[in-house]
Amino acid sequence: MVRPTHEVEYEQMLLSRHGLMHQKGGRTKDSVLERSAYILLSRIRVQGPMSIGELSDAFGLDASTLNRQTAAAMRAGLVDRIPDPDGGMARKFRITEEGSRLLDQERQQLISSLDRVMADWPESDIAAFASYLRRFNADIERIGGRPWPRP
Repeated sequence: MVRPTHEVEYEQMLLSRHGLMHQKGGRTKDSVLERSAYILLSRIRVQGPMSIGELSDAFGLDASTLNRQTAAAMRAGLVDRIPDPDGGMARKFRITEEGSRLLDQERQQLISSLDRVMADWPESDIAAFASYLRRFNADIERIGGRPWPRP
């Protein structure tokens, strides 16, 4: 018997293929940020300044991977390092004004793409879809022990 989760798996695979943002090199022709930078900046914006250790815990990635990603983001002027605002020893990464501007620009481009995709959907269908996606992501985060803060 084919369960509905088989269909979810297949549609999720197709969704990742259609990714509005991850074309060649992690970007579409209109995107201004690599996918990893977009996700990194989004997390720092919601949670506030974070250390490499906190980022590693949040993403489930090793520190060397996060060191490469944050170094690239620093070179691009998207984040800077600051002393821990709470007085801890580790320095933390904070989103810069330029990082905020580019994140807002990227997010608006993605929202515009979604608006085009769902142009014929009733608002109630879009709201229901968003609710199911939120629930799906929250359950993945719960099982993985890595909740993502939501604004």
